[in-house]
Amino acid sequence: MKHNPITAIFPGSFDPITKGHLDVIGRGIKMFDRLIVAVGQNPGKDQLFTLEERVEMIRELVKDMPRVTVESYKCLTVKFAAQKKAEVMLRGLRNLTDVQYEFQMAMTNRSVAGVETVFVMTSEEYGFVNSSMVRDVAVLGGDVSKLIPESVYKKLKARIAEKETE
Repeated sequence: MKHNPITAIFPGSFDPITKGHLDVIGRGIKMFDRLIVAVGQNPGKDQLFTLEERVEMIRELVKDMPRVTVESYKCLTVKFAAQKKAEVMLRGLRNLTDVQYEFQMAMTNRSVAGVETVFVMTSEEYGFVNSSMVRDVAVLGGDVSKLIPESVYKKLKARIAEKETE
């Protein structure tokens, strides 16, 4: 029996990408034939890195994963999924708060666009990590080097230094 290739998208703002995000990407690529890391703009968030910078950082990190691509989008996530013919949305869960929010989003996405969501639990070591917390701690001078890839940490430190001199 022939297997139809399954494309999934892993959407987020990734500002910055964390080791938890990379953990979800690693788990996702084991389940799907193709995984698109979909980097979006969140109008409700004050972004530290531009869309282009975030895409470039992630591309560098996944360059050795041949079935993973990184693309930006500026529309509804379900519309982007339809454009890419992605049948599935991949989401990582860290805690109970995530479950409530993600469950509501998954039901909405399925109802509005027929897109299914697959959830993976992040590794215990990243269960508390999110981009907003990483940004906030870094801006206040805290060490987030264990939470994000080294290349991203260097760019984050440089960006914060830039903003301090503005």
